Amino acid sequence: MSRSKPVPETETVHIPFRLVKRGGRKEMQLPDGASCQHKMDNTLIKALARAFRWKRMLESGEFATIAELAEHEGIAPSYMTRVMRLTLLAPETVEVILDGRQEPKVTLARLMSYFPVDWEEQRAQYRTPRAPR
Repeated sequence: MSRSKPVPETETVHIPFRLVKRGGRKEMQLPDGASCQHKMDNTLIKALARAFRWKRMLESGEFATIAELAEHEGIAPSYMTRVMRLTLLAPETVEVILDGRQEPKVTLARLMSYFPVDWEEQRAQYRTPRAPR
């Protein structure tokens, strides 16, 4: 159904953006400098939760080794160790991720491949502020 005349109150707005795949989903990415609400990365949050839970299970003595825990969880020990590296993130970085305020470049795939273990280097790389004392 089409209208014969355009509605006089109609305005056309052009918004520059691009679609990117992130965590298996399509996400709208605005140009640099555009403000937007950040969405929480559920995949990354779930991995953080797992990492800290596994760390707690090992520290409590519930499991003696990573291999034993990985077998119990039904995953490869190498995968478990890569996920558990997330417990080495600076507390401010973890907080920013949990709040959904991380930069788009902070993804699970990137954190699983490499991140500096020095907290000051992390703050510089991920632009997270130092926590107040």
